[in-house]
Amino acid sequence: MNEVLRDKSFRLAIGLTFFFFGTGIIFLFGGLAQYGIVLFVLLPIVLGVALGAMPKAKYTLGGALAATLLTLLASFVPGLSGLLCIVMVLPLMVPLIFLGYVVSHLARRYRQLQGTSRLPVLVLPLGLFLVAAPTETYFTKDATATVAVRTEQVFAYSPRQVYECIKAVDTLDAPKPLLMHLDLPIPTRCVLEKEAVGGRRTCYFKGGNLSNRDFGGGTITEQITALKKGKVLEMKVIDYNLVGRKWLGFRAANYYFDSLGSNSCKLTRITIYTSVLRPRRYWQPLEVLGIRQEHEYVFNNLARDLRRRYANASQ
Repeated sequence: MNEVLRDKSFRLAIGLTFFFFGTGIIFLFGGLAQYGIVLFVLLPIVLGVALGAMPKAKYTLGGALAATLLTLLASFVPGLSGLLCIVMVLPLMVPLIFLGYVVSHLARRYRQLQGTSRLPVLVLPLGLFLVAAPTETYFTKDATATVAVRTEQVFAYSPRQVYECIKAVDTLDAPKPLLMHLDLPIPTRCVLEKEAVGGRRTCYFKGGNLSNRDFGGGTITEQITALKKGKVLEMKVIDYNLVGRKWLGFRAANYYFDSLGSNSCKLTRITIYTSVLRPRRYWQPLEVLGIRQEHEYVFNNLARDLRRRYANASQ
């Protein structure tokens, strides 16, 4: 370990990684960068290019990986990012750092690039990010993806019974899906102020099991736009303030109750959300997974509430 800590390439790699990612964070919170391709793809690649230009590479990648983990964990401590977000971003950024490193290393090997340990030269690749980030921000600052996530489940109760149990929930307490054991927000209760079109429904959340309870908590306030008891409950989101997740927004939460015979109901829940995260091919499947796990938790709680409320009632 002492040999690693004394190694110049290890220390220089740590410094470069902190400097590159620190610049990215400053640009992000200064409004000069987006949660987009330049931040999540270009920045790790140019960092890898800088690392690959170093002549002594024995511990270079180890230093870069250590500094990357420390940077992401540092953003978790003050609540700038969640643990789940850190877990999701690592498989994207770490291979790209390695890709940039390999490209630079091969170019140096075939004498297309001269190796150097001079810090001013090593930070030159960052110039590409400094230009690309504001450019992407200018052209994509209003680019937002809108996605609908649909989940269906059959319950052995009438549509009206299912509706009565889902319209408002005093306490949500059910087996938690995997991501809620990290820091996926956990809904705790939903309060319906008025059971009519125009009425408001407020859902309260707390942070996931491994997060600071203040991070990820908050409320989502919905307004009923269509209501047919036991058939349709459509709501638009009019206020959203889950702490620490500014890259996501919510547009609507809809429930549809379809009768399947005399004592069975297919409940369909559709959540419509927005996201500014890019590249979409990477982030959207992860976002949808998180929404589906929220649906799963609510449905698990609904099944419990139905059993408790109608255990002794005739079906």
